[in-house]
Amino acid sequence: MNSKQLDPRLSTSDPALDEHTVSSETVFSGHFLKVRRDVARMPDGRTATREHILHPGAVMIVPLLDDGRVVLERQYRYPLQRVFLEFPAGKIDAGEAMQVCGERELYEETGYRAREWVRLGAINNAIGYCDEVIEIWLARGLEQSGARQLDEHEHLEVVTATLDELLGWIRSGEVTDVKTIIGAYWAELFLAGRWTAPA
Repeated sequence: MNSKQLDPRLSTSDPALDEHTVSSETVFSGHFLKVRRDVARMPDGRTATREHILHPGAVMIVPLLDDGRVVLERQYRYPLQRVFLEFPAGKIDAGEAMQVCGERELYEETGYRAREWVRLGAINNAIGYCDEVIEIWLARGLEQSGARQLDEHEHLEVVTATLDELLGWIRSGEVTDVKTIIGAYWAELFLAGRWTAPA
């Protein structure tokens, strides 16, 4: 196979699998999430109901200190009624570039600014019910630049850990946030020279 040809297993469209929207309605419209209920035509001609969440997208940052520790946050996540350890992240504002979102969120949540930004990739974290895309960025050359600027109802604690500590907590099941897990492994591969950041 020519290396420039797409492997058919990676094709994002296939007549034998594609579904086509017949009708769509918004059943909930909140502050930043919308819930849609669609009727979709299946490849065999039958129809099915598809409920899904529309999300504006987000950026997660892997902030790396010069001594090799990473900056993390402890934050209560209401849907699961518990505190999670995770990397800084936040949703993009309308028309905002992904890196700009990352720079803003890192500063607002931790007070750090970074001299170097590397885009590690993007993930779709809930493909069965949500269109959210999260870009993952590595931020290096961190400098504390001032007081955090948390949102009105945002409460979080900034902590640090070595990457090895974080990977150990992931393996033991103590850290379960999917974006943080992926970001930690991607950062480990990139820093070891085994991962080339996408162009």
